[in-house]
Amino acid sequence: MKSLADLRVKLFADGADRAALIELYANPLIAGFTTNPTLMRKAGVTDYRRFAHELLALVRDRPISFEVFADEFGEMEEQALEITSWADNVFVKIPITNCRGEPSHELLRRLAAAGVRVNATALMTVQQVESVAACLENGPAGFVSLFAGRIADTGRDPVPYVAEAVAVLASYRNLELIWASPRELLNIFQADAVGCHVITATTEILSKLHIVGKDLGEFSLETVKMFYDDAAAAGYAFAPELVAPE
Repeated sequence: MKSLADLRVKLFADGADRAALIELYANPLIAGFTTNPTLMRKAGVTDYRRFAHELLALVRDRPISFEVFADEFGEMEEQALEITSWADNVFVKIPITNCRGEPSHELLRRLAAAGVRVNATALMTVQQVESVAACLENGPAGFVSLFAGRIADTGRDPVPYVAEAVAVLASYRNLELIWASPRELLNIFQADAVGCHVITATTEILSKLHIVGKDLGEFSLETVKMFYDDAAAAGYAFAPELVAPE
């Protein structure tokens, strides 16, 4: 298997826990950051602007994505223009549709023409990748986030979807594909194998990076010891009367 040093796919940290993001920023393997309103709410963020500016005071040299939270395209555009003004390394996450299922194509075109660095998000199909790429082709650098983890949640193998999306974006020099919402560390290696440019990962997944390539026999023994130690720590014991007679 490949070592982490040999991977071509870029690792982005996905989350909104400020302390965890600060710790990950010190890791040279982390090439960028993404977040979204759901992660921010889960982390207890109440002031969107303050959170963003505090994070940007630290993250100056790597791409970082913040998402709009309006549902009307006009309001999305206003928010996008403010968010993009915060720093040169900011990308604005725009959902593929609004809550009524109306495509955001025209907004994407306007933002690309205005020079906004877009991260088109919540895509699930290759057809959506094709339509978004056409909207962003004349704009600055941008990302297209294919939610491969959610595709997998439906029982579908996401790898062929990602591979096809990579092929779609091959002719767009300004766009990179993100494997979004991975479910396990293996997804990093799957993304790399099909030439995906970026994969986002939560702190939970990134915390497993240190065991990549670990000897499986050693890992097996550690697991046995973990079960034994936890049983001992819990004080589990069988009373004499519960032991089967000889």
